[in-house]
Amino acid sequence: MARMSKENVARFFALLAAERPDPTTELDYINPYTLLVAVVLSAQATDVGVNKATEPLFRVADTPAKMVALGEARLRDTIKTIGLYRTKAANVIRLSEMLIEKHDGEVPANREALEELPGVGRKTANVVLNVAFGQPTIAVDTHIFRLANRTGLAPGKDPRAVEEALLAVVPERYLRHAHHWLILHGRYVCTARNPKCPSCVVSHLCLYAAKTTVDDPARPAKAAKAVTPSPARRSSRRGRVSSRQANGRRAPRRARRPGAR
Repeated sequence: MARMSKENVARFFALLAAERPDPTTELDYINPYTLLVAVVLSAQATDVGVNKATEPLFRVADTPAKMVALGEARLRDTIKTIGLYRTKAANVIRLSEMLIEKHDGEVPANREALEELPGVGRKTANVVLNVAFGQPTIAVDTHIFRLANRTGLAPGKDPRAVEEALLAVVPERYLRHAHHWLILHGRYVCTARNPKCPSCVVSHLCLYAAKTTVDDPARPAKAAKAVTPSPARRSSRRGRVSSRQANGRRAPRRARRPGAR
């Protein structure tokens, strides 16, 4: 696939930066620990759904010690509206115990230590390092993966390849917020179905061949039309009567053939 030129990559981020000067995560959190928990819970779940569950949770458990004291059973009950909540509850309790045992209850600011924690992979570690500690990491989720390939910004066959390609092409001055500019643009503009190309500020730089237009919005599937007889046909059907009916007599029933049922 064609790749965006270095000059256009710089223009691309300059325009996203102008549109959203101060992008940030849409997950609610209080401190690095609650951010870590929220990101772990967000796997295969929406930020909105996670925020609804963590709002009461973080009121009573905003540190590893408080979370361990809360216990796995009560944690499960609090987050049961989130997918995979049983596995996630077990991971949150165990990672909280590990933070107490190995890091004095603090969230480590390095990738290796983060990825040792249950439920924490490269993407989660990247989010925490970027949001909590200001490191220039890029967490490639489904939105960023789609956008990077679709636009020609940083094509790659898997999230790790896209991450490395983005780190190689994003100008240094934009690296700190690149993750959020891309995820928000992918979530709200460069959507999977019917991307909003007419209102996209970087549409003229994008190499996507199948751009939508003002006259080409997403169209819902057409429902099958019910076949309705024309008024003339309905009236002709209602007007059909036999000569016997017209004379007030019922038509006799047909005699059955021998053996017929």
